[in-house]
Amino acid sequence: MAEPVRTAVFPVAGLGTRFLPATKVLPKEMLPVVDKPLIHYAVAEALEAGIEEIVLVIGPAKSLTEDYFKGAPALERALAERGKKAEIVAVSEDLPAPQKLSFVRQEEPLGLGHAVWCARQYAAGGPFAVVLPDDLILARPGCLRQMMEVYAALGGNLVATEDVPREHTNRYGILDVVEDDGRLARARGLVEKPDPAQAPSTLSIIGRYILQPDVFEHLDKQERGAGGEIQLTDAMAATIGDVPFHGLRFAGRRFDCGGKLGFIEANLAFALERQDLAPGVRDFLKGYG
Repeated sequence: MAEPVRTAVFPVAGLGTRFLPATKVLPKEMLPVVDKPLIHYAVAEALEAGIEEIVLVIGPAKSLTEDYFKGAPALERALAERGKKAEIVAVSEDLPAPQKLSFVRQEEPLGLGHAVWCARQYAAGGPFAVVLPDDLILARPGCLRQMMEVYAALGGNLVATEDVPREHTNRYGILDVVEDDGRLARARGLVEKPDPAQAPSTLSIIGRYILQPDVFEHLDKQERGAGGEIQLTDAMAATIGDVPFHGLRFAGRRFDCGGKLGFIEANLAFALERQDLAPGVRDFLKGYG
């Protein structure tokens, strides 16, 4: 049986340039989908999967993200005085206890691999998860919980995947597949953002990973890859042969909230999942036919 995964790393140090000017003052992971920020959904997904330790890798000026996870006693008192019980629950549900939450600074934006490396003091002791809040996933059970169930049987490195159009392979890490049963694929390699003509497949990695600590041996080298950045996929690829590597096509819908269209679609999809909002949303959408 695979060693259990207890720690999840959330790299959220990016500048969010595609959402300027809002991200001049609001960290991208704090952008709200309906009424919760992206980071809230991501952390809740990890807690549902059984994660016990949450590590947020933030940039030099991300105090708002830290503030969000602190208690708000004055607000809760004001809500209690007004009898707003549902709102009191809303501001604290699905959030980790303070002693289970750590923050790490990534002083320079040197890539996803570097961001994960910054969390090494918390994650290097055993298998760990990496969750990218930009990839918001609507799934029951959550994507990471689905992965945990598969990981328990397989061990090794496991990533969430989905098929993309070949012309989009240069946007993703792409698996070089050996075996594929339609749900689970075994890979012999992976390539970061390959040109469509050279892509080994169209099976792309999205922002959910379960990784063995072996990747830190390669991240420690601080070698630059695609885009001049320290790539997590390069470190993962270097462990193939020593560590089994699989990609899971999860059950659910993924929204790329790193871009405006995906973010807008996510707001609509999550609103339509809400009994209190869905009828009104459907009504006003009729006016945009």
